[in-house]
Amino acid sequence: MIVIPGDDSPTLHVVDSGLTDGPAVVFAHALGSDLTMWDTLLGHMPDSLRLIRMDMRGHGQSPCPDGPYPMGDLVGDAARVLDRLRVRDCVFVGQSIGGMIAQGLAAERLDLVRGLVMANTAAKITTPAIWADRIAAVRANGINPIVEPTMDRWFARATRRDQPELVDAARARLRATSLTGYLGCMEAIAGTDLYESTARLRLPTLAIAGSEDGSTPADLVRETAGLIPGAQFHLLRGTGHMGPAEKPQDFAHILTGFLDGLGHI
Repeated sequence: MIVIPGDDSPTLHVVDSGLTDGPAVVFAHALGSDLTMWDTLLGHMPDSLRLIRMDMRGHGQSPCPDGPYPMGDLVGDAARVLDRLRVRDCVFVGQSIGGMIAQGLAAERLDLVRGLVMANTAAKITTPAIWADRIAAVRANGINPIVEPTMDRWFARATRRDQPELVDAARARLRATSLTGYLGCMEAIAGTDLYESTARLRLPTLAIAGSEDGSTPADLVRETAGLIPGAQFHLLRGTGHMGPAEKPQDFAHILTGFLDGLGHI
């Protein structure tokens, strides 16, 4: 466990594990979650990899500066982590808002990224007006009222029935998220439209969607993948928005196949 000192930006909490000099795979988590969402998945990944996870600002054990957070600041945070760790040519795996960060990082710092994995994400997620309503509701009433509707979107019906401990852990992480951090990242998503920059990307890309995702439906993820020539698309059946946690072995199998195809293993 390490921290990446900030200059004018917040210090970020990072976990750097696996093979120290192995090919790097970097993971960015979803809104209202933290780096522990990847814990089970990592147990199914090859031992030859260097596995780097970070808590984005306002989440987990990273500090929570005043919002709003422009998406450019979140992308800059990720770039700073990789620069400080002297990582180049990583495969960057982004979940939800983490997938937006991944797209932005690939557009701005291609020296850092050789492969892009976009999980349950899009170049643009819903509309600014919808986000404005959501932000107003959270600002007025806090996170608690949105917890159960969020669990319904995050997890497939069968997961909610058969893996209550998994849902409970996600519910606890969401409730523990700083209100300021949550709002700041909501505002980042609301103000982000990556269609033009993502359509200019020319790097190996894998997009993974959940068949029961209530936050970023599979067609939206597929549309974003279609912006990048040659991008692969996989539908992870029986999962909602949190496929890496719901079916970590299946997700790891898809991800490992992509890494193998790149010669990253």
